[in-house]
Amino acid sequence: MIDQVFEAGFQVLQEIRDTQKENLDAAAKMIADCFINGHTFFVTGSGHSHTVAEEFYARAGGLAFVKPILTSELTLVEHATKSTYLERLPGYAEILTEIYHVSPEDVVLVASNSGRNAYPIEMAMDSKKRGAKVIAITNCKHSRATTSRHPSGKHLMDLADIVIDNCGVPGDCILQIKDLDTALCPTSSMANAFIVQAISVQCARYIQDAGLIPPVFVSSNSQSDTGRNDEYFKKYTRQY
Repeated sequence: MIDQVFEAGFQVLQEIRDTQKENLDAAAKMIADCFINGHTFFVTGSGHSHTVAEEFYARAGGLAFVKPILTSELTLVEHATKSTYLERLPGYAEILTEIYHVSPEDVVLVASNSGRNAYPIEMAMDSKKRGAKVIAITNCKHSRATTSRHPSGKHLMDLADIVIDNCGVPGDCILQIKDLDTALCPTSSMANAFIVQAISVQCARYIQDAGLIPPVFVSSNSQSDTGRNDEYFKKYTRQY
């Protein structure tokens, strides 16, 4: 089964490469323009999709100007069931767009595999009301196979300016094993990691093309760490 896990992962990544390159490039350009013009790039997600924000933020080799909306109650840190309830709760995203000061011409990247719950949908809605642009990373097949839990009837993919499909299957899990009625091997995590890095690297190149040096974190555990990361945190995020 180990070989099947790798093959399933490779298949999804190849589909993303074949079908999503244009959207990945457009997302990278939108984020680069946001940075170049002095606006803020936010990333957020709930449940396991919050790992997209962590993949963008504070990683060695990652862009230092990323600002995460990464509240613990929407992650699995406090309680998995609690985060599930909260991501279905209408009104919470509007609180966060207010306290994080999402503003015109900012870019907000929202990750949600299903794209059907209130938090990602309203994060997209409220961000656009505030004049920001929205990028979605989602599972389009899953969204099409399910009804929205939001009163609007919309999914995240219906609201974003740019939609990046993680090319997963409905339910996310892609492998079946004998005598087990539940599928295994969710592909969104491996897909999202590649999506984030593809966007980040291409974004850095666009920033270079504009004659600027992209701010990139170094490893805090390398001997070459010179305190650069602390300066980036002070300049670009709320953490000191």
